[in-house]
Amino acid sequence: MRILFVSHYFPPEVNAPANRTHEHCRRWVAEGHEVIVITGVPNHPAGVLFAGYRNRWIREEEIDGIRVIRTWMFLAANAGFAKRILNYVLFAVTAVIASKRVRNPDLVLATTPQFFCGLAGAVIARIKRLPFVLEVRDLWPKSIVELGQLQQGFALGSLEALERWLYMSSAGIVVNTRAFIDHIADSGYPREKIELIYNGIDPHQFRPQPASEKLRTKYALEGRTAVAYIGTLGLAQGLECVIETAEILQSRPDIAFLIIGDGAEREKLEAMIQERGITNVRLLGLQPRELMPDWIASADILLVCLRDLPVFEMVIPSKIFEFLAQERPVIVAARGEIRRMTEEAGAAWVIDPEDPQAMADAVEAIAQQPEEARRRAAAGRRWVKDEFVRDTLALRMLDFMTKTVRSQL
Repeated sequence: MRILFVSHYFPPEVNAPANRTHEHCRRWVAEGHEVIVITGVPNHPAGVLFAGYRNRWIREEEIDGIRVIRTWMFLAANAGFAKRILNYVLFAVTAVIASKRVRNPDLVLATTPQFFCGLAGAVIARIKRLPFVLEVRDLWPKSIVELGQLQQGFALGSLEALERWLYMSSAGIVVNTRAFIDHIADSGYPREKIELIYNGIDPHQFRPQPASEKLRTKYALEGRTAVAYIGTLGLAQGLECVIETAEILQSRPDIAFLIIGDGAEREKLEAMIQERGITNVRLLGLQPRELMPDWIASADILLVCLRDLPVFEMVIPSKIFEFLAQERPVIVAARGEIRRMTEEAGAAWVIDPEDPQAMADAVEAIAQQPEEARRRAAAGRRWVKDEFVRDTLALRMLDFMTKTVRSQL
C-alpha cells in the first residue's frame, strides 16, 4: 500500500505528534509499504529553522525509508494566536500543492493537531479521489475555546462547521483516547468507523537504565531529589503549578526542580521565577530527542500536568508512557481518562490538577517512601509493556487503514 501522510510536525522536531508520526511510518515501511510524508520545514516550537534546513518552496529527503516532502512555511513561534493560525492555514495550502508530487497513493492520512492539517488531507483526498483517514489527537476548536483563545461568534461557528465537515469527509477516523470517540460520534459520525489507537513506546528505546552521572553532575543534582517536567511548555499544561510547588518546597535544599522543553509559556514561567525569587527550579530549554531516555532516567520524580478544564479530561499525554516504560516514579496532575487509567494500573501518584500543595505533598511522599515509589514504578512498566508497545499499535493502525481502503473499493 502507498500511504500519503500529511503531518504538520515531523522529526527533527521532537514533540509528540512528530514522534508518533515518525514511529508509525517507519514501522509501516518495515512491513513493506511505501510511505510519503508531506510536512513543513522543522521549526517548532520556537519558529526558528533547525540547523541544516532552509525555508525553500519544496525540498525532499529520506528518513528511515520514508519519503519526506517538506514545504515552505510561515515561521511562527508556538505563541501568539494570530501568527500560529496563519502558520497552520498556510501549511494546509502548501501541503495541498505539494501533494501533486505524489503519484497514485492508495490512501491519504492526516493527523491533528493541527486542525487545518486535517483539512488539507481531506482536500487532497477529494482531489485524488482516494479514501481519507483522519487521526484526531486534539479536539479543535473545543480546546482553544476552553483555553480562552476564541469566543462565541462567527469564527467559532465556522470552525465548528469545518470540524463536522472534516469528520464526515473521512472514510475512517483514528483517535488516541476513548473519550474522543463519544465526542466524534455525537457529531453524527458512525461509531463503528472510529478506531482507538493509544500512544505508546518503543520498549527498546525506553527501558530502565541507570541515571546519567554526567547530567546529574552538570546540573548539581548529586544527593538531591530531582523533580522534572519534560515536554511542551504550553497553555494546556498549567505549569505555573510546578513553579508554585517549587516555591512551597524552597526550604528543602535536597529537592530540585527541572523544566525541560520549550513553548508558548516559557517567558511567562521565567518571569514568574524571577519575580518570586525562586532558586530551586531551572528551565533548561529544548533538549535533543535522543537524550530523552537519559533525562528520564536521571530524574527521581517525573510530572505529567494538565489544566483543570473539561476538555483536558479527554487527553492522555504521550510522555507518561515513556516515563513509566523507564520505571520511574510519576505524579499525574490531571482528571479524566489518564487519571482513571493510571489509578487502575496502580502506576503513579495521582493528584488534582493545578494544586501546588497537593503536588508538594506528593513529592515529599515519594521522597520519603522509596519502596512504595519502586513498587508503583514497576507496576507502571508492566502496564505499559502489556498495553502500549508501539509495534503492536502501529500494526493495528495499518490494519484499520487497509480495511478502510478495501471498504471503499
